[in-house]
Amino acid sequence: MTAPRLDVDLDLVTHNTRSLVDRLAPRGIRVTGVAKATLGSRDVAAAMVLGGASGIGDSRIENLARLRAAGAAAPLTLIRSPMLSQAERVVRTADVSLNTEAVVLAALSTAALHQVVTHDVVLMVELGDLREGIATVDVVDLAGVVAALPGLRLAGLGTNLACRSGIVPDQDKMDQLSALVELVEARVGRPLTIVTGGNSANLDWALGTNDVGRIDELRLGESILLGTEPLHRQPIVGLRTDAFTLVAEVIEVQTKPAQAWGATGQNAFGDTPLRGGPGLVRQAIAAIGRQDVDPDGATPPDGMTVLAASSDHLVLDVGDHDVAVGDEISFRLDYSALVRAMTSPFVSTSRVTRPAIDPVPLDPVPLTGGAA
Repeated sequence: MTAPRLDVDLDLVTHNTRSLVDRLAPRGIRVTGVAKATLGSRDVAAAMVLGGASGIGDSRIENLARLRAAGAAAPLTLIRSPMLSQAERVVRTADVSLNTEAVVLAALSTAALHQVVTHDVVLMVELGDLREGIATVDVVDLAGVVAALPGLRLAGLGTNLACRSGIVPDQDKMDQLSALVELVEARVGRPLTIVTGGNSANLDWALGTNDVGRIDELRLGESILLGTEPLHRQPIVGLRTDAFTLVAEVIEVQTKPAQAWGATGQNAFGDTPLRGGPGLVRQAIAAIGRQDVDPDGATPPDGMTVLAASSDHLVLDVGDHDVAVGDEISFRLDYSALVRAMTSPFVSTSRVTRPAIDPVPLDPVPLTGGAA
């Protein structure tokens, strides 16, 4: 097989999705599987749907278009605010979009009228993380604007926390969102059908609270793909953390001094590396680098250590491992490393397994309980 490559175990993606769906459903919370880290992979999206995800979300319309072209029947949600220049494409491709700007909403309305469709809109609320979101004092008024725009349906409210500033989605934040839902429903005169409380960082709250309020959806990516939660990057009990493995080929194995010698300046990425200690290191170079992966998020096998990375070389201390030129080394990945590896044109993707249905369905799988 070629290297570097990502080995993807789709059964584990399905397992993680099903585990989270089953835990959240009794609380009335459904799961939208976020596939953005996999560049709109049809197989990964299908594995999520097979595991019970009620729909698929992605931040880039190009990825959703790829899924739509592959025959996706599950609802598709654009989870990044639409570009004004892409309004027509957003309405054509996505069933739902998350929004914050009145000018974009007007463009979506025009596009929906042109295409003779109704496009669902979720208004995103700023609750402290300072990424996207409408100020709480403006939410009700903007909801009234959306309700009056032809071609649009105000489907709900949402928020996003922990992505920019690491703000924890706790009970107070979720209670604020639930209270706003009540105010908006009073303004528009009908119930909202989507209250999306956030991402994988919400799991501690959602699985521990005694009151989910009006929250009925979470957008889960990292927890499904990697089995970890974003607040502390800890494994989630019952989930698998090995659905994605990065494999790289060794191109050099040498015993070298631990400490570089000569005058020291900046390296290729503007850093001034610390000199190593005394002695020798059994050093291997893998044919992969910063252009392909975040080296800080790539974990080699026990007993090996990542020493450094340039754009296309990953330098490791392989310790007592029996490593030779031509061998392959497998790495566990965090979210940052996975995103970069999936984006690199030099990293291929190999399916280890796939869900045991062919062709893979992209239709929603009914939830085991809770909200539909």
